[in-house]
Amino acid sequence: MKLLDFNFDYILENDVVLLSPLKADDINLLSRFSIYEPKLWEFSLQPANGLENLKVYIEKALHDKLNNKSYPFIVFDKRKNAYAGSTRFYDYQPEHNTVQLGYTWYGKDYQGTGLNKNCKYLMLSFAFETLGVERVEFRADNNNKKSIAAMKSIGCRVEGVLRQNCSTPEGNRRDSIVLSILKNEWFDSIKTSLASRL
Repeated sequence: MKLLDFNFDYILENDVVLLSPLKADDINLLSRFSIYEPKLWEFSLQPANGLENLKVYIEKALHDKLNNKSYPFIVFDKRKNAYAGSTRFYDYQPEHNTVQLGYTWYGKDYQGTGLNKNCKYLMLSFAFETLGVERVEFRADNNNKKSIAAMKSIGCRVEGVLRQNCSTPEGNRRDSIVLSILKNEWFDSIKTSLASRL
């Protein structure tokens, strides 16, 4: 097992996408989504609609990275030659050899283009093959059917629903669906299946 080095600049890329570490000044590259596409964060526990919210969103992501809790990336679409959104590893637990993958969002022009599958392939390959984790977990608002469908489409298995496990920015309670991919599942079938659809 190799430990995730939060001080190292990991670059994950293929012919379609480039994932590079999120930086504070990336607010300038992502601001158009914050201003013009506020519905991107409809189901988010930490919305980034509006420049002030985006600033807080990025500051929190970088604070968590500094404290070895998350590793956020900015997503660049090579086909469109433009920045498309953000994603991250979080809740990294080396003692249990697990990590969560989430906080993923892309502008509407990049949704349904195959960009997400390429991002997930790179991140899952890194998690299972470089870090050697045993399990990658995904969570979403149980009402976010689009996100759940996307996770299932890459091979995630539903484990269950955590009822009212967290509060929303509006002060309501949220049910969170939990999905996962295990190391043996990745190597046995999911890697090959996902690669064939890139």
